[in-house]
Amino acid sequence: MTKRQKKSAAKAPRKPTAKPGDAALQGLRGKIDALDAELEELISQRARYAKEIGVLKGVTSTAEFYRPEREAQVLRRVVERNKGPLRNEEMVRLFREMMSACLAQEEPLKVAYLGPEGTFTQSAVLKHFGHSVHALSVPTIDEVFHEVEAGTADFGVAPIENSSEGTVNIHTLDMFLTSPLKVCGEIELRIHQHLMGRMADIKDIKRVCSHPQSLAQCKGWLAENLPDVELVPVASNAEAARRARDEDGTAALAGEAAAKVYNLRVLFQTVEDRDDNSTRFVVVGRNLFPPSGNDKTSLLVSASGTKGPGVLLHLLGPLARHGVNMTRIESRPSRKRKWDYVFFVDLDGHADDPPVRKALEKIKAQASLFKVLGAYPKAVL
Repeated sequence: MTKRQKKSAAKAPRKPTAKPGDAALQGLRGKIDALDAELEELISQRARYAKEIGVLKGVTSTAEFYRPEREAQVLRRVVERNKGPLRNEEMVRLFREMMSACLAQEEPLKVAYLGPEGTFTQSAVLKHFGHSVHALSVPTIDEVFHEVEAGTADFGVAPIENSSEGTVNIHTLDMFLTSPLKVCGEIELRIHQHLMGRMADIKDIKRVCSHPQSLAQCKGWLAENLPDVELVPVASNAEAARRARDEDGTAALAGEAAAKVYNLRVLFQTVEDRDDNSTRFVVVGRNLFPPSGNDKTSLLVSASGTKGPGVLLHLLGPLARHGVNMTRIESRPSRKRKWDYVFFVDLDGHADDPPVRKALEKIKAQASLFKVLGAYPKAVL
């Protein structure tokens, strides 16, 4: 071999040496590729079936096609079948997004929510309906209800209670005093509060802004880590994030979505005081839906005009006699006269379940005000 040939051979790229596991790796990748193709075809087939169901039912809008009780049943079966390695939450999220996409083939659902963008309520919308919906941000609870009542939105989502601090927004309850809308779903969202801002050092924080509920959910952490910092309540966590973006020395307590929307640095993650901190949201719509097999019923009742001890016990006594569990009760002024109250009650079971139906008939017979606000599937995860 000449010197030139030797030099040329030295410059030639060497072929990579096969490693012992390369064949097995390629084999596994080939299996994944085959599964991906099969999954894609199956998802497309599911979408075609979903479209055929709409044709058979003769539905003219996506809202007519949406069945919350059916979705809940599908997702519960997903949880029952799941043997891992993916967590139930991840498997349910995948199926939720698939159903969301199938539902939106003609037109996406329109869902109004208490905004602005970057709030936990927006996260609740996406968790429950998937990312294929058209989420409409509105500034007040009143407008959430009005958008649905007017038909501009198919459904609305509003916060109602937090596991750590109780009622989140009493205005959600008050709207049911006059609104014809029904509760047709609930969402439970695990709430992670993050401290965020433009500053690089916690020492530069002069004030922390957030919704009063978020400040309360983090009061222990704030007292320990930022004892001398001013706490400023604002209308929403998104408003707090906006101020943190625009003001020197301002940090915000908000969710991860707000940090992304307002381009903020997350200084500390998960600063809420309780590990199980969660918020419950209600989905409001124009119709009642059939039982799903694991449901709740919400009532608005009053015994106005009745006096004496044990009035409320007598009014709600049929629940215990028919074996119906009451999970929540809250009183609000009736707005008819001073010191007159109505009661919002949540029950286990659907209003059409025989024990619940019998109990409700008895309550209705003795109540001055009785209204079934909704009967809907319990939150799936």
